[in-house]
Amino acid sequence: MSPHVAARWLAGSLLVCSIDAAAAAPALTVVGTEFVLTQSDGAVLRGAALTGATLLIRIDGRPVELTIAAVEPDRAAVNGPILLHDFRVSAGQAPPTPFCAPDAEGRRLGFPVPDGQGGFTLACTSGAIGKCIRWGYRPWDERPGGPPLAALHQACVHLARADYGGDGQSFTQDGTLIDLYDRFGIQQPANAPGLSFEAAWGSAGALCVARPRLAERISLAALAERYPKLQGRLGPAACTEAAARADPAALLFNRSR
Repeated sequence: MSPHVAARWLAGSLLVCSIDAAAAAPALTVVGTEFVLTQSDGAVLRGAALTGATLLIRIDGRPVELTIAAVEPDRAAVNGPILLHDFRVSAGQAPPTPFCAPDAEGRRLGFPVPDGQGGFTLACTSGAIGKCIRWGYRPWDERPGGPPLAALHQACVHLARADYGGDGQSFTQDGTLIDLYDRFGIQQPANAPGLSFEAAWGSAGALCVARPRLAERISLAALAERYPKLQGRLGPAACTEAAARADPAALLFNRSR
C-alpha cells in the first residue's frame, strides 16, 4: 500500500505534520531533491520507492491531494543528481491534474527543495527556481571554500526572470533564449551566435544592464526611473561584459538576443 502523508502548506513551503494518523512517529524529509520517508518501524522508503504516495496539503485553505505519479533521474542535471517527479493534484471529486506547467520540452515535472528548516518547497522544471537548480545552482550543497551556491541560486532566479531590480518583477517571457554563465565555471558561456551581453547579476538582482532582454517590456530609461540603484550602470557603455566580469560582486552574467 502506498503511504499517505498529511502535510500543511505554510509560507510557500510544504511542512510535514504527520504521516498516517495511526502510525507512531513517521517522518518525511527531503535530501537533495529526494523524498525520504522513515516509517514508525524504522523502515525507510525513498526516491522511486515513493511512487504512488499521496501528500495531503492545503493551498489557500483548500485540502488538496498531491500524488507522486512517477519518479525519474534528471539526465540534464548539472553539478549533482536530481530526481524529477510527476506530481498530480486533485481536490474534491475532480480528476487528478498535473501540478506543474509544461517546460520547454513539454514535460510537467518537478521536485522537492529543502528549505533548510526541516520543510521543503516544490519546484517545477518550468519555473525559475527549478531551472536554476537544474543548471547547477543547488543552494543546499554549499560547502566551506566552495562556490557560494545559495547566492548563485538567488542571482540565477533573478536572471532567469529578468528581475533587474530584485523585487520579484519579471521582464521576460517563456521561450526567450538566454546564455548564462558564472565566474566559478559551473556554467560556461555557450557563445551561441546572435546573442549579445545583457547584464551582470548578484544575489539582489542586476548589478548593471547593457540592454533589457525584451525592449517591449521595459526600456533603459524606465529601468533607471524604477530602480535608482541602477542609475549610472545602464547602457552598453556603462555595462560592458569585460568590466562586469572584473567586478568581484558579479556572480552571474548573461547574453540574449
